[in-house]
Amino acid sequence: MSRAPSTGRGARRRFVTAGLAAALTVSLAACAESERDAAGGGEGGTLTFGAAGAPNLFDPFYASDGETFRVTRQIMEGLVGFKPGTADVEPELATEWTHSPDGTDWTFTLREGVKFHDGTDFNAAAVCANFERWYHQTGAGQNQALSYYWIENFGGFADGQQPSLYESCEASNPTTVTVHLTRATSKFPDLLGLPSFSMQSPTAMETYRANDVRAQGDSFVYPEYAKSHPTGTGPFTFTGYDQGNGTITLSRNEDYWGEKAKLDELIFRIIPDETVRKQELQAGSIDGYDFPNAADLQSLRDAGNNVMVRDPFNIMYLGITQKNNPALQDLRVRQALAYAVDRETLVQAALPDGAEVATQFYPDTVDGYAEDVQEYPHDPERARQLLAEAGHPDLTVNFYWPTEVTRPYMPDPQGIYNSLAEDLRAVGITVNPVSKPWNGGYIDDVDNARADLFLLGWTGDYNTPDNFIGTFFGTTTNRFHTASSPWGEDLAAQLRAADSEPDENRRDAMYQDINRRLLSEYLPAVPLSHSPPAIVVSPEVEGLVPSPLTAEEFASVSISR
Repeated sequence: MSRAPSTGRGARRRFVTAGLAAALTVSLAACAESERDAAGGGEGGTLTFGAAGAPNLFDPFYASDGETFRVTRQIMEGLVGFKPGTADVEPELATEWTHSPDGTDWTFTLREGVKFHDGTDFNAAAVCANFERWYHQTGAGQNQALSYYWIENFGGFADGQQPSLYESCEASNPTTVTVHLTRATSKFPDLLGLPSFSMQSPTAMETYRANDVRAQGDSFVYPEYAKSHPTGTGPFTFTGYDQGNGTITLSRNEDYWGEKAKLDELIFRIIPDETVRKQELQAGSIDGYDFPNAADLQSLRDAGNNVMVRDPFNIMYLGITQKNNPALQDLRVRQALAYAVDRETLVQAALPDGAEVATQFYPDTVDGYAEDVQEYPHDPERARQLLAEAGHPDLTVNFYWPTEVTRPYMPDPQGIYNSLAEDLRAVGITVNPVSKPWNGGYIDDVDNARADLFLLGWTGDYNTPDNFIGTFFGTTTNRFHTASSPWGEDLAAQLRAADSEPDENRRDAMYQDINRRLLSEYLPAVPLSHSPPAIVVSPEVEGLVPSPLTAEEFASVSISR
């Protein structure tokens, strides 16, 4: 049974605009490049991009942060990738694939003539070496902080302590590999486009002891491979990381199997402060940066910069922890919270142009989106009525919001918190504010059920329902702590069943039903908004295609000085 690269029903609806914009960007860039070539300008040069943070390492398997992936995405490739400007899967190191009728055996035909940066052949044996490396993690390598994407997508490891989606890998010949799964899943092969599952050189990983990661207190010590020798097949090679100056340098891969990168060098300069990134762009010290403040977009445009707004492929929600506050275990109280918040005003006042009020936990570009979920328009009187019926007219909540962070779905955490807290107080709820740095206690407190209410969200990794609501609610040990709810295991079982359904039409119907029940019967959180994050580059930069996954690739980019 053949499977063509998937294109979601909703993706064809919304991402057509991004696709046309991407095509226009590339087309115009090609014309401009031809004119420069004719004039003797040519391609090449160095582009410096302002990164919002420093990667901890350069081995994407052990990473879960966007700044690591921003770098490794240029160096490494997966069996599948994503079409520029969309969230839809396309061939990358695999040219095509088929699957068995039950969806458990996936056979990939591999691209020929590809080599890793160290000269090692990319072939079926290399693919299996990568899968077996992931599956056979031991010790610190099994820590969720390191193997996050493996655990979230594949589950357990070879030691059998937890069930795993992965069973085995079979190299039939150098260009044919079959991955055997223990069950069907809606997210295969899409999840193989995640940076964590990029193909890395077996030779380099063995030489530089890629698996020798160990815990040290609350952090980890990474091997030489992860710090200095990441080795993939991509259009750029790793040159070095100057921690003193906060710069990561990549160079064009002159032996790349496809169209070579236009730049000679790509430098990521670490500038945590968004205002400083803007100032550096204005000074000409960098050529672009990500997530500009919505309030700055027009002034950046007025200065001649190219501000590109991505399609919103994310969700921001008001999380509700039911574990420690008995009042929040009552559905009527959770519904009161939903009626209390004025999402329309929030979107208009605190989020960038193009943001939308969310009615469920993923955008309408994803399969399983239900058009008939229960909605919660702003209705303070209804909120007060529900609180009274539940016996909690004087509800008190600890409301957490993060500092020292800007997320694609949450550009101004404090402003968003202020708006929502005011709405809650207007219906008689006492709000105790708690603010902590994102990596300095906020996430830990949320995960350990210390927050009654909290602000969080998600940018999709790929275009499947499981990547959103499966990640959020697929286990009872989630950050909403639904194990304390009588319906927690039922919801998790529904999500597992939907993900394992091989028939696409039946699976779509199952997810629609789950979305209806999430909003009417469960309400573990309140969906707030979908926000379009922007990326900005100077007028000299051409060919950058904005990604709804915030997964831009720089091989197509050129710069004129």
